[in-house]
Amino acid sequence: MISLTPGAVNLATLREIYRQMAPAKLDASARPAVEAAAQMVADAAAGEAAVYGINTGFGKLASKKIAPEDTATLQRNLILSHCCGVGQPLAEDRTRLMMVLKLLSLGRGASGVRWQVIALIEAMLEAGVTPVIPEQGSVGASGDLAPLAHMAAAMIGAGEATYQGARMPAAEALAKAGLTPVVLGPKEGLGLINGTQFSTANALAGLFDAWRMVEASMTIASLSTDAIMGSTAPLLADIHTLRGHAGQIDVAQGMRTLMDGSEIRESHREDDTRVQDPYCIRCQPQVVGAALDVLRMAAKTLEIEANAVTDNPLVLVNEGRIVSGGNFHAEYVGFAADQIALAVAEIGAIAQRRVALMVDPTLSYDLPPFLTPDPGLNSGFMIAEVTTAALMSENKHLANPCVTDSTPTSANQEDHVSMAAHGALRLRRMNDNLSVILGVELLCAAQGVEARAPLITSTGLQAVIAHLRGTVPTLAEDRYLAPDIEAASAMVRSGELAQVAGLEVHA
Repeated sequence: MISLTPGAVNLATLREIYRQMAPAKLDASARPAVEAAAQMVADAAAGEAAVYGINTGFGKLASKKIAPEDTATLQRNLILSHCCGVGQPLAEDRTRLMMVLKLLSLGRGASGVRWQVIALIEAMLEAGVTPVIPEQGSVGASGDLAPLAHMAAAMIGAGEATYQGARMPAAEALAKAGLTPVVLGPKEGLGLINGTQFSTANALAGLFDAWRMVEASMTIASLSTDAIMGSTAPLLADIHTLRGHAGQIDVAQGMRTLMDGSEIRESHREDDTRVQDPYCIRCQPQVVGAALDVLRMAAKTLEIEANAVTDNPLVLVNEGRIVSGGNFHAEYVGFAADQIALAVAEIGAIAQRRVALMVDPTLSYDLPPFLTPDPGLNSGFMIAEVTTAALMSENKHLANPCVTDSTPTSANQEDHVSMAAHGALRLRRMNDNLSVILGVELLCAAQGVEARAPLITSTGLQAVIAHLRGTVPTLAEDRYLAPDIEAASAMVRSGELAQVAGLEVHA
């Protein structure tokens, strides 16, 4: 069980929760602040003054006063009416991360929910009761209303959830886990559905997956450089320190280490008639280094957002006030998601050019056409390269910014929105596409290095090829390639290639 201190949770902890689907709960030190805010809400609900979200309607209906005896019904109606999500269910690992982010927000003691609401989320995480959250329906402003409403619906025994691998009515899932649905008090429904946790969870998942893509790209690009007998001179430390960007320096250093001791490199250090390699070889540190730094910037934003209070209104206990604001607007998350998308697209764009380089006999420095030993009778990796071109182009399209695509909603009350949910969700598809591009590059690079025998590459890169060959044999003649591509892509997605090579890139 991971203990969380609201306001102080780092990305490494969130990554562990995402990867391992580990249960988590708030540190007990958060409880006094939560209960103080809940008491303020209870007092406001019993009073005569209209306080938004506690004894009023919502959005354009905020001017409608609600009687004290109807506040519980108000919160239940809010949840049910906002369960308008559509599309495929969000993956369980992302849903659980979203629930943890909601814990962190509520645990800051500014949302006004009772501790029992927090305790139910914790118990659901521990028992494995996961709400079914449709992916579509949020515009990333006034909170991720529809997705979070589906989460809250499961907590009150409505909607659906999964338990022990089966999808069922949420009330049934809670009962099987020995849990009791919560009856929401004043503001608690609003506290649950206001916030950026759906967008942030998906953006964090996109970030964590993109980080693996960077590490895989560095490893595979090193193999590709040896496959085409490229120069390592552009990796010299002095080149990169003269420019000064941390990402560029780190990528160059990582590739130098990976290629150190390569016999292939030493064999053509002298008397090579080529003066310079194409940019896809020579400028890997500059391109992927820039992407690495962009991911680091997005990571800082998302770490702050993960610890933020993003619902409305906020209960300011120290001031004795309940105040409406706009922390639910997910513009920060939208910008971060767009940054990640640009990085993912560019990592794939330069990787695809290396694939094209290796299969082209006019550019590959004596590698066989399309990397097949018997070209003509065999097509080798000809169409695998076409697949990478298709996915690279798709990622370019998907990388167009989402955050600039605002549209007014809720009778113009919510007249500027972030589209952060769109921006974050598309990262899954983009990372999947990139994993295939890199997977095909891995297949081509390994085939190319093997074609240089008896010369061998470095120890670390030999280990990568051996790891690949444990699943995917060398392509001697044409065969059904789809399983090979999937196997290589799965290695990229898992992060195992960098581990095998001994590469670690620090955040």
